[in-house]
Amino acid sequence: MLALLAPVVALTQVVPGATLAPDTEARWIDFQRTAYNQLRFPIELDGHAAWAILDTGLSDTIVTSSFAEKAGLTAARRQRAIAIGGGVEVGWAQAKSIRLGGLTRTSARVGIADPKGGIRFGADILVGADLLSCCALDIDYDAKRFRILQSGRMPFTGSTAMLRHRERGVYQSDVSVAGKVLRPIIVDTGDGGSLTLSRAAWLSTGYRGGRVTTTLGWGMGGPVVTDTLVIPSLALAGMAPHEAELRIEGEGGFSASVGAAGRLGSGLLERYRVLLDPRAGRMVLQPGKTIAAKVPRSTSGLLIEFTGSALRVVHVMRGSPAAAGAWQAGDTICAADGIAVAEDVRDGTVEWSVGPPGRTVMLKLCDGSERSLTLADFY
Repeated sequence: MLALLAPVVALTQVVPGATLAPDTEARWIDFQRTAYNQLRFPIELDGHAAWAILDTGLSDTIVTSSFAEKAGLTAARRQRAIAIGGGVEVGWAQAKSIRLGGLTRTSARVGIADPKGGIRFGADILVGADLLSCCALDIDYDAKRFRILQSGRMPFTGSTAMLRHRERGVYQSDVSVAGKVLRPIIVDTGDGGSLTLSRAAWLSTGYRGGRVTTTLGWGMGGPVVTDTLVIPSLALAGMAPHEAELRIEGEGGFSASVGAAGRLGSGLLERYRVLLDPRAGRMVLQPGKTIAAKVPRSTSGLLIEFTGSALRVVHVMRGSPAAAGAWQAGDTICAADGIAVAEDVRDGTVEWSVGPPGRTVMLKLCDGSERSLTLADFY
């Protein structure tokens, strides 16, 4: 507890331009979980408070053009960058300082870009591997908090996997699917899914069980539709395999374009307490409260967003009851079984969309029409 009394100006140098406060281990950063499973938290750039998303799947930290203008950042040059969902134009600027938790980074290069659809959920900054790789990152998903530590620290015990990081690159590790070891796998805290594989990596596993449907994800380049299924045998860090959702990119998808077998996201990492320490070359995983939980599966086939007063359909899953009922992206729902959407939604959860098979839900669209939807297992 004495570290809490140490002056903030007494800092520890970790890499050029990056310093850690002596009480950094006590400086937990609380985060919120977005509807798409990203970690949203407060940050400060050049004295300006903002909201950020923790995104180790990005090689560089990105800010929106509107925030760049607010912070007085001016792009010196521009280039086209590869991103999930398509290419994005990025301008480069120099920030004087970025502060999160016990970490202060001075003279930091940041990208200025406007992802298609914007950075969602009220965030203006995507914090990438360039900012985080100086140190160890301890993410306690159960407590919804993380902290920045000196590399080499081991604040908890768990199973260990290799974690690789090249300069101006992203975090990479390995996974095992149906007994097949796949590498490199990008460790991507900004991806709300569990595991996404390139088409070639998926075919190499030889696994052909399970029913395949589709789902929707978001990248800087816009929305991406992928095949998806639930597999019974995904293993991390030498631990026993367990059930997980798997997404399969189409030919020429992001993973293949950057030479990776796939991406490991927060949808799977959230089952653990996670230590990412690229300088020490390790990822440590300690099972959390949800380690044995079954993968939640839609029984409606409607992927929906809450707009504040209604539910907007953003994707209709292939082979689902919703697909059979001719539902379309863009449809808006104002009530379910006579209960207004605003009253029915709790903590972002729409209970009926993953309800028991056989249940029939009466949905009232915002145009006044009504449709019934009978829930079913379909993947």
